[in-house]
Amino acid sequence: MGLFDRLKNRLTRTRSALSDGIAGLFSGGRAMDDTLLAELEELLYTSDLGLLATEIVEDLSRRHRRGEVRGEDDVRASLRATLLDRLPAKEECGEITLDASPTVILVVGVNGSGKTTSIAKLAHRFHTQGRQVLVGACDTFRAAAADQLEIWADRSDVQIVRKDEGADPAAVAFEALETADVLGYDIVLLDTAGRLHTQKNLMDELKKIHRVLGKKKEGAPHEVWLVIDGTNGQNAIQQAKLFTAAVEVTGVIVAKLDGTAKGGAVFAITHELGLPVRYIGTGESLELLEPFDPEAFVDAVLATD
Repeated sequence: MGLFDRLKNRLTRTRSALSDGIAGLFSGGRAMDDTLLAELEELLYTSDLGLLATEIVEDLSRRHRRGEVRGEDDVRASLRATLLDRLPAKEECGEITLDASPTVILVVGVNGSGKTTSIAKLAHRFHTQGRQVLVGACDTFRAAAADQLEIWADRSDVQIVRKDEGADPAAVAFEALETADVLGYDIVLLDTAGRLHTQKNLMDELKKIHRVLGKKKEGAPHEVWLVIDGTNGQNAIQQAKLFTAAVEVTGVIVAKLDGTAKGGAVFAITHELGLPVRYIGTGESLELLEPFDPEAFVDAVLATD
């Protein structure tokens, strides 16, 4: 099964809201008019496209008056082109070459965003690619976070570095990188805390981890990936801005897209944050993490059957 088919099968709620919603607007041979366009704008907003919804409908309205957009097929074609135009090019998204040895990836995001599960999926993905992976449990604020990560690490057959609850997260990061250096690991994945109710402490903690890694190894962390809960839609963007203000985020992972009709938030996320989407989570199983492909994603959520 190809990527398009996998995404179409996993993103059913977004596809139902967006693609089936468009079909419903034009059902019964309904003509395109201002009322239909207003309903289309509402539909796009409920799919969490944000301000992009208004821009799309205003463009469709202008083109309709010029006779360029006349019905459902034209609307779908125009919408596809606009959505693709709002996403980074394919070569800017998805997986990247991890050349450093070891490559250090710092993973950030609020608690409950799917961060720990995403790390487990990344570890599984890299391990199945034949890479030696080490996981660092730098969320020492919650013992349950390290426990959960250790369970996932065992399932993925990768090693983990952890310390007692309350330990210095930067010390865990340092030890993980040192261990990886000595033992010849290819990739270090570092989990971090995400307690936004103590924003300043959290952001200072992330900055410290970043500094400690950089002193230990030039260029580390090589990647900082922000995990966003796809079910939160527009609300996730405001949370994301707090992290991008604290550390230099290099990419986004959008988790839990299988459980939401708000997959349109991906377009708002890339537009608002100016960051490439690296992966999307489409289920709980370890293998359900897909490298982001803009064309396959757009075609999947607009598919008609």
